[in-house]
Amino acid sequence: MAKKDDRPNGFSSALRRQAILYARVSSKEQEKEGYSIPAQLKNLRGHAESVDLNLVAEFVDVETAKQAGRSGFTQMLDFLKKNPNCRILLVEKTDRLYRNLKDWVTLDEFDLEIHFVKENVVLSRDSRSSEKFMHGIKVLMAKNYIDNLSEETRKGMLEKAEQGIWPSFAPLGYLNVIDSNGRRIIEPDPALAPIITRMFEWYASGQYSLAEITKKVRAEGMTFRKSNDPVPRGTVHKILRNRLYTGTFDWNGNTYSGIHAPIVTKDLWERVQAVLDGRHANRHRKMRHEFAFSGLVSCGHCGCSLVGEIKKGQYIY
Repeated sequence: MAKKDDRPNGFSSALRRQAILYARVSSKEQEKEGYSIPAQLKNLRGHAESVDLNLVAEFVDVETAKQAGRSGFTQMLDFLKKNPNCRILLVEKTDRLYRNLKDWVTLDEFDLEIHFVKENVVLSRDSRSSEKFMHGIKVLMAKNYIDNLSEETRKGMLEKAEQGIWPSFAPLGYLNVIDSNGRRIIEPDPALAPIITRMFEWYASGQYSLAEITKKVRAEGMTFRKSNDPVPRGTVHKILRNRLYTGTFDWNGNTYSGIHAPIVTKDLWERVQAVLDGRHANRHRKMRHEFAFSGLVSCGHCGCSLVGEIKKGQYIY
């Protein structure tokens, strides 16, 4: 139990050492595993009271520590830069604070006193080398956990692809559903699939440009599911290039036969590719000057030629 502070009001918090705390969960699922933000905050605040620390700021993240750049973590770094007198950090345990080496090195440069409350460890510049070594092992173990999780995820997605199951989120025109066997598969979206079928038919006719097709599908009501924003021309182009709509799909450099229902026939998709390739082939505009390698290099995104240009009458770029 914390001792009662008999110092006069107004002097108590000023004389106590300043500290900040950091709490994090990587997903909503962790709320069910006892890592909830309120539980962490209660534990860390209680620790601050027990060791007579004055908490001046609290930082929270609800995102993975796999990569650097978390919003709350970044705000904490900014606070530490602006408040050099505050050099005590409270956190529940190592993997709540970081799972990547960059964040570890970044925090180490601040010369902090870090309290890992659940691990009952306090690390500072004066800690023994063996304690710092063991902490480094914990950081590497936390990083290994993430690396192994990513590896297993990739293996699982490849296994799904080999079974003919699209391994990722459903693209426009499909929905993610759970089948009778408990597998997460995709099936045609009753609202958008017919629009995409017509999109392919319109473009295969050769009578419409991508901009015109974009206007037509917007008029039909095609929008993104989450934001409800109208689809841009780039998305229309991406859809027309995606063979997933034929019942087959590309994954990790290979083509697989999917178990999902096709939205367009393979013949229609091939006709659309021919129109797209034909339009790109005609985009090599004749130039006034003959430059070396003219017409040989094209943009991989839009298909337009990369050409030379004369500047100041004599310099060729």
